[in-house]
Order: sequence, then structure tokens, then C-alpha cells
Amino acid sequence: MSAPLGFVGLGAMGAPMVRRLLGAGHRVLVHDVNMAAVAAAVSKGAEGRTSPAAVAADAEVVLVSLPTPDVVRQVALGPGGLIEGNALRIYVDLSTTGAQVARQVAAGLAPRGVTALDAPVSGGVAGAEAGTLAVMAAGDRAAFDRVRPVLEVIGANTVLVGEQVGLGQTLKLVNNLLAATTWAAACEALAMGAKAGLDPELMVGVINKSSGRSFATERFVPGAVLTRRFDFGFRMELMAKDMRLALQEAEALGLVMPTSRAAQMLYGLAMAGGGGKGDVTELAKVTEGWAAVELAAARRNEAGEGPGA
Repeated sequence: MSAPLGFVGLGAMGAPMVRRLLGAGHRVLVHDVNMAAVAAAVSKGAEGRTSPAAVAADAEVVLVSLPTPDVVRQVALGPGGLIEGNALRIYVDLSTTGAQVARQVAAGLAPRGVTALDAPVSGGVAGAEAGTLAVMAAGDRAAFDRVRPVLEVIGANTVLVGEQVGLGQTLKLVNNLLAATTWAAACEALAMGAKAGLDPELMVGVINKSSGRSFATERFVPGAVLTRRFDFGFRMELMAKDMRLALQEAEALGLVMPTSRAAQMLYGLAMAGGGGKGDVTELAKVTEGWAAVELAAARRNEAGEGPGA
């Protein structure tokens, strides 16, 4: 695609996605409320713009990667938003906003001749940097076919999940609800094993070769919890937001989700304890506290860095 791309939102996920687009030879016009993030993108070859409207004034295709549904609505439809840009024809939302907001934004943009795709991504910061994200797109097939080459730069696993706007969001929420609930259960189970006297590193190694393994035990625990770095790269408050959106959608569908709602309580406790801005892997600290254990690698304890040091 020779025409410039627009990109709004240069956070933990947006910034590496922009770098990949630049590396693939695209001209990218960027905006973010964080001027330092804009400057960093410009230093890599992007062109800064002063508002979402300014991005959409020059780019027919604009992608957004934003933290909350309210911010998405404001960027797309608010004063100075993308809706004011006359060049915009295809809007692609890579954020996790929920199906309702995706449909609201699509309906708001349609009178301006803009086609909306919701295309939330999964795979974390590492996936954004490597271009291996899963992209769950939904909406008009012709619009998807046009932007698919762009999406495949950031997502090796790019799929049109349906032609109804919002279905991509629903699939992303299903995915994140499962990931969040599994992680909550893993925190409790691992604390139990450590309390009984199992070495945390050995325990996780065995689990990851057994039926209890999950993304959480394979990715969260070895790299971020056992090392005590807590640096997976996804904020607790964002996982809690995704759970809330998923359970709201489930309620609207008339579903009862007792297991997921129980897991949501653990995130609520972590948030109430001030952990919202911390990494999602810090959820383990809640169950560690209850059990009076630390899920640290043995070599850390041997170095005098574990409990009682």
C-alpha cells in the first residue's frame, strides 16, 4: 500500500507495531497524547501529527491502539477526532474495547463514508515486536482484504472472524477471559504447592510438561514470577478491564459465568491493594501473601534473596 497509513496510540503495543510498519516500508503518520512517544516514533521515521483529525486528514487507512473504550470513542468520534479527517476511509481498531463500543464507533463513522473494522490483537509486547500477533478482525470483507497486507506486517496470525462488526472484539474478550481466569487459578495452585514444600521452579517445570500447563504457566511464571521481575508487559488494570468487558457482554447474552466471576474477585483484591498499574504477573503476590510463600527460583533463594533474607 503506497498511500500513507495513520496510527493513533503509541503505547506498549502501538509503538512496536509502528516500528514494524516503518520497517516494512510504509509511510506512517502518528499521534499520541504522549509527546515523548511521538518523538520516539518520529526518530524511527514516522511523521508526527497534532491530533487524530490531522492524521485522518492525510491517511485513508488509520489504525488505533488505545487503552480503554472511552479513549477509543473520544479518538474516533470526539472533537478533534478521526471523524473530522476528510481522507479517512477505513478505520481499524486494534484495541480491546468490547463489541458494543465497536458497533457504536462503526455507526458513528458510517455517515462520513468510513468503513470500520474491529481487529483486536493478542500476543503481548513480544508479539508486537516480532510481528507474530494474532489479529481477530471483523467487518466488511472488502475493507479487510484491502488492509490485510498491513495487518499481516504486525500479525502473522491474521484472520477475518466474521463480517459483523464486534465479533473480533467478542473473540478477543473470550480469549482474555480464559487467559485471566486460568492465571488466577494458577496463582492459587502454585501458592498451594509452594506452601506444601514444593520447589516452585521444579513444580512449574513439571506442570509445563503435564496437563496443567497453560499460557500463564509457560509464559508468565518462568520469565516474570520466578525471576521476580514481574515484567511480562501487560498492566493488571488492563486485564481487569478486559474481564469486566467480557462479563458485561456475557450478561447481555443472558449467560451465567460463575468461574470467571470468582476469578475476577482475585483481580479486584490485587487492584484494591494498589496493584492496578503493576504488571498482570503481580497477581501472584496476592496468593503468595495468603500462603506466606514466594514463588522464586531456587537459585534466588540460595543467593539469599528469598523469604527470610
